[in-house]
Amino acid sequence: MAQQAYVTETDDGGSGDERPGSRLRRLAARVVGPWRGDRRIWRRGIVLAAVAVLLALVMLVHSHIPNRLGNLGSLTETFLPWLGLLVPVLLVCALVRRSATALIAVVLPVAVWLNLFGGLLTDKTAGGGDLTVATHNVNADNPDPSGTARAVAASGADVVALEELKASAVPTYKDALASAYRYHSVQGTVGLWSKYPLDDVRAVDIQLGWTRAMRATVATPAGRVAVYVAHLPSVRVKIEAGFTARQRDKSADALGEAIAHEPLGRVILLGDLNGTMNDRSLNAVTSQMRSTQGAAGNGFGFSWPASFPMARIDQIMVKGIEPESSWTLPETGSDHLPVAARVKVAAS
Repeated sequence: MAQQAYVTETDDGGSGDERPGSRLRRLAARVVGPWRGDRRIWRRGIVLAAVAVLLALVMLVHSHIPNRLGNLGSLTETFLPWLGLLVPVLLVCALVRRSATALIAVVLPVAVWLNLFGGLLTDKTAGGGDLTVATHNVNADNPDPSGTARAVAASGADVVALEELKASAVPTYKDALASAYRYHSVQGTVGLWSKYPLDDVRAVDIQLGWTRAMRATVATPAGRVAVYVAHLPSVRVKIEAGFTARQRDKSADALGEAIAHEPLGRVILLGDLNGTMNDRSLNAVTSQMRSTQGAAGNGFGFSWPASFPMARIDQIMVKGIEPESSWTLPETGSDHLPVAARVKVAAS
């Protein structure tokens, strides 16, 4: 029996066996159709366009936002990447309003955001390296210090820095790390554990009145490295005072001065700086060192808070050393995520 061919009619009178190209053209016509002949598409959405331009300006000139009023500049810089979330909101609003002016304006914040953070979206990790380091703010109220110590050691790091060490928990950390790290030193509330010998260990004064920073020389197989461990003071966001960070900023300046006077040419900084690389208040440190996450990471590497990371305030920075890779470790009993990096100490 001969087969009978059936051709169905579509809603617009076309045949049902249309090619995909025809369907795409029809879909585009349905989207663009309501805009045709509408002369108001350029007059509508002026407010949306102004908001888009303002957003682009905030990201573009963030370093000029004054800190005199509640450290507003530093607060903006801490969460600067998240301003990009406003872009799709503006885009949807522009489409709903059928505003060509707003759509064009949205291109500006997109371009600025990509210029600032587009590089973080690519994977810059590389193989090689001769030293693995890790740092973790373990949280003074950590309910499982032993498990936290073992988790960090499982990263395979050759050198581990811990911050916010509670005096009563220090023996637990020492016991848990003893089998993996032969050498260690605890200075105040920060400590350093290493598979390689330590010498010239001392506290670093960061203008607090108690010890929250230290330095040590680590004799790695690839050469001697000055390793700094620091826990800068916390910052707070208060309604009546804004972003309170004066003591953090003062300590950052002191830490930057100590690193600037470091006699060894190869330096690693491990610690909780309570600030991001965008925060101008950390310039005393960031201006002379490289972030391993920015140079050799994959993504933003947010480390705090551990349950929903929104900012990278735990840093691994280097000077005279080449970063190879950088990553965050799984959540422990702390409110911070541990971060690790692989670096190349030996000269090329």
